[in-house]
Order: sequence, then structure tokens, then C-alpha cells
Amino acid sequence: MKSRQFGPQLTGDGARFRLWAPAAKRVDVMLEQPHAMTRGDGGWFTAELAGVKAGTRYKFRIDDEIDVPDPGSDFQPDDVFGPSEVIDHASFAWRARDWRGRPWQDAVIVEAHVGAFTREGSYRAMIDHLDHLVDTGITALELLPLADFAGRRNWGYDGVLWYAPDNAYGRPEDLKTLIDEAHLRGLMVMLDVVYNHFGPEGNYLGRYAPTFFTEAQTPWGSAIDYRVPQVRAFAIENALHWLRDYRFDGLRLDAVNSIVEPGGLSLLHDLSAAAGELAAETGRHIHLVLENGDNRASILDAAQDPPQGKYRAQWNDDYHHAWRVLMTAEKQGYYGDYQRAPRDDIARSLSSGFIYQGEMSAFRGGARGEPSGALSPMAFINFLQNHDQIGNRPLGDRLESVARTEAIEAALAVMLLAPAIPMLFMGEEWGSKTPFPFFCDFQGGLADAVRQGRRSEYEWAYAEYGDEVPDALDLSTFQSAVLDWDERRQAAPRKRLRLVRDLLAIRRKEIIPRLAGAAFGEASATGDGLLTADWRMGDGVRLALLANLSDRNVSRAPANSKGTLIWGSELNECVPPWSVVWRLG
Repeated sequence: MKSRQFGPQLTGDGARFRLWAPAAKRVDVMLEQPHAMTRGDGGWFTAELAGVKAGTRYKFRIDDEIDVPDPGSDFQPDDVFGPSEVIDHASFAWRARDWRGRPWQDAVIVEAHVGAFTREGSYRAMIDHLDHLVDTGITALELLPLADFAGRRNWGYDGVLWYAPDNAYGRPEDLKTLIDEAHLRGLMVMLDVVYNHFGPEGNYLGRYAPTFFTEAQTPWGSAIDYRVPQVRAFAIENALHWLRDYRFDGLRLDAVNSIVEPGGLSLLHDLSAAAGELAAETGRHIHLVLENGDNRASILDAAQDPPQGKYRAQWNDDYHHAWRVLMTAEKQGYYGDYQRAPRDDIARSLSSGFIYQGEMSAFRGGARGEPSGALSPMAFINFLQNHDQIGNRPLGDRLESVARTEAIEAALAVMLLAPAIPMLFMGEEWGSKTPFPFFCDFQGGLADAVRQGRRSEYEWAYAEYGDEVPDALDLSTFQSAVLDWDERRQAAPRKRLRLVRDLLAIRRKEIIPRLAGAAFGEASATGDGLLTADWRMGDGVRLALLANLSDRNVSRAPANSKGTLIWGSELNECVPPWSVVWRLG
């Protein structure tokens, strides 16, 4: 594996500094005094300095005009405007040295925000709750983005220094300790990464490397120009940095449909291939997954191991949206595309993955998606809640606040035993009601722009709720999102946690051992609310689902009683409301 082009490299007696600054005439490394860098081919500036060691702090001075952090910085102890710190990744003493990961079929994911996961809001504080995740049946902890962002609180999607885990949560060695402790418990750890844009504050690349960007725009700012070799290397090396230096077991790439790349998303192919080389060299399981609103089945392959250009799975927004409409009758925004027959949409997702497989989307104003039924069910990550689907609501309220308990529990019984990979949002396993509103910590005009933008986007909500809509910039909004672990002591959360644990115990015993080679079958929904679905599992056994997704009794078909019952109750003449029955046969 080639060494990084970006960021400092420790040598025998010092360090080598490099900066790609094609628009700069002069660059100095700023230590106690400036050290001139040598300009080479392709806009690269380099300097080898003796006496530099781990812990050294530095900046780059551009054309004697502005001091900037290293875009490949490994750590920013004083946030994005401060100096960068040299980190010796090789010095960390890993305890789980024999860890090679887990196969993808083992994955049961919980998504978590480090700052809101505990009251301390740190990497190390998360360690105290890893045993809870294991006891619940979780096998993979997925962290929201960590790339350094401006301020003390943020969802993470405004990162500007991609290689530096944010200091709001601790130091790099603290993050490594969290991952090491997770591995010692058999937990995979995955990371959300953002390659479609940089955050709006603290990014200086446009000053000395304007060709990093194109004139095209994403919903969050200027598009990144991955046709430029150095820019392409910056993203791919960043992915390898998280996988190699921190030993993350996988990455989830955010909103890849917003990566602007003429001729197709070849960056995704090259990044996957590079991660596959690392997996082959180390003998590790490395899992790459996507968020992709375009529903491109052609870039998914759950069985490609190691990765060779494709991705294990995609977050299945379709699945979430259909369930949300069924349980809450919501109509705003993209939920408008799922109004016709949400039970039929759920059946389509259970039988072939995506709901939109080339059909016209009114919300998107055109055709969306590709046929997906030939893929493995494990190419889809299904969920009922995640950070987006909670936090992009004006109040940040969870499903527990707007849907009936029996409907939520039926939905969990379907999702946690179906062959697709299930994902929960932190606290969902006990039915937490802690909100997760959008929050950030910008200042001045940018803070005002965020407030105005949210008022424009959620004008209807401000009209209805007024001052109840939380201010994303207010500290109290972030504090309201901090998970309340004491909730678990209450009767209803204890009951919900038992349900989830029982379901995941059955998944571990009956489903996971049969997932490799599993294939979609058929599914259908009737007008009175009855849902049936089946899959051919990898060992040839048929997995069958029968559920009543309505508020009334529904007559059942005798054929749906075949096989060994693994969840639910034996039925007589009817299927009770919101009941779920699973069989193997």
C-alpha cells in the first residue's frame, strides 16, 4: 500500500511536509519560525525538517498572506482555524491485534452520534455502553462523520478537514481506544464519510487550490472536481486512512448521487478497488456501503469480497418512506411519492429491494432507480429511523412520538428478521423518545443564514409550531438530543428492549447462518392489510412472513401456516391487528 500524499509523514529524524497548492507562489511551514517549502511538479510544495516529532504543531503560510491548517491534518487540537498536529499512528498499541472483522451477513447496525450518545459526548464515554450493544444483539456500531468541523457541535456533515477526527470528542488515540474496545467485544465499527462537499466554514482550499472545485453546485456548496488526479487521490487516501490508521471495519459514503462527476461515478469504483487491496493485504473484512438517492443497483454487490469496485449495500430510503407513510400518513416532501399504496410498496421492497426501480418520481421530477431484484437481500440496509429521518423533521421528533406502539413493534418484527441488513438509530432499541433535531455551532452571518434557510424550508412548521421549532444554533438544541440512558429503567422501554433482544436472538440463531446465498422471493399485500413475503435462504430453506399491517382482524390463507414457527403465534381463522408471524420450512 502506497504512503499518503497528503499530510505529514514522520521520518527517521523528523518529518516530511507536503501541500498541494497549485495557485500559490510561495508556501512556508510555520513551526517556531517559517521554513520555506520547495515547489515541485504538479503544484506540490515539500519540506523535510529534522527534529519534528509527534505532537509538533504547524501551519502553512501561503504567499506571506494567510496561515492555514494542513488539509491532510491528522488532528486539530484547537479546531479548524488552529494549527495542525503531527500524529504518529504507528505508536498506538492495539489490543485486538488479531481482529479481522466479521462477514457482512453478521451485520446488525446501530447508528450513533458521538457527541449525543452520552452526556460526556466523548469517544471514551461510548466505551461504557458497548456491552449494552452486544447484549442487545448489535454487531456493528456506525458513527456519524467525524471529520473536523467548525465549532463544538455539529452533525458532522460540515467537515472541512477530512483526515482529522474532531477534537470535540477527544484525541485520535481516544477514537482508536473506542474502536479497539469494540473489536475486543466482537463489534464492528463503521464510519460515515462525506465526499460530495466541504463544510461552509474553515475550508481554505479555494485560496491555494481553486481547481479542487468546479462551477457546478451541490445542495451544500461547490462541487468537488474528481477529474483532477490530486483531488481524486485526496478522497481515496482519506478512505484508506480511516480503514488503515483507525481500523474502521467499513465506511458509509454520504449522498453519492450529489457527487458531480461527468461520465459516471468512477471515483466510487476506484475507491472501492483501493479498499479491496487493503482488505486483501490484511485479510480483513472491509464493508463499503452507500447512501444514493438514485437507487443504482448496478454498483451494488453484497458478495464481492474483497471489494473490487462495487459496494456491499445501500441505505434503503424507499423502505423507510413506505413504512413512515403507512404508520403516520405523512405527505410532505418525498413522502408524496409513497401515498398510493404503502403496503404494496413495502411488499415490493421486501421482494426486490428498491421500490423505485426506474419508475417516475414526482418528487424528483423524473425516472428514478434501476431493477434490483437480482441482487442479494443483503445489498439493502433497511431502517425505520436514522439521523436524517428524525433530524430533518422540524422538531427532530422520533417515531415514538407520532406512531402507535403496536405498529412500531410490528415494523420492528418485520425488519429485524427479514434478510436485508437491519439498522437502528441510537436508543431505538428501547424506544427512546429523546429527539434528534438538527444542530450546529456556526457564528455571525453563517449562523444567520442557517436560521433563515431553515425558516424557509420549514415555513409550514413555523406557522404551526412557532417557537417550539428548535433553533439549530442554540446550545439547548444540542443538549436536547443527548441520549437519556436512564429511560431504559422505565416499564415501556424495558418491554421494547426485550422485544428487540428476542428478535435479534432469533436472527442470530435462525437467519444469519442462512443469509449467504439468500435470494428474493415473492411478496404481496391485500387491500385489507395482509402482507405475505418469502425468500429462498442460502441453505435452500424457505423463509416466510405473514403480517397484518392494519387495525382490524384479517382472514388468513391456509397456505400461510406451513413451516416451523420461529416468531409469532399460531393462528386460527384470522390474523389479529399488527401481528407478525415468521416461519422456516
